[in-house]
Amino acid sequence: MFNNLKTTIKELAKSAVVIAEKTLGSNKGKEKKKMAIEYIVKYIPVPIPLKPLFTMFFSSFIDDAIEFAVEYMEVL
Repeated sequence: MFNNLKTTIKELAKSAVVIAEKTLGSNKGKEKKKMAIEYIVKYIPVPIPLKPLFTMFFSSFIDDAIEFAVEYMEVL
């Protein structure tokens, strides 16, 4: 279950970074990261009552996934 969730978070992070970049543009790193986290939390496939728990449990992984997605987008 957790492996599938991690894969989903990675894919959501890619989408979140693209959307944040298009919406906010450059020189808004903190705002873009916040927007990306909110996007991932919104679309993470867990029941709504469990989202805060999963978000807290996976917060470090979500941060890492966003950073990886940013680096991935810079290469493209």
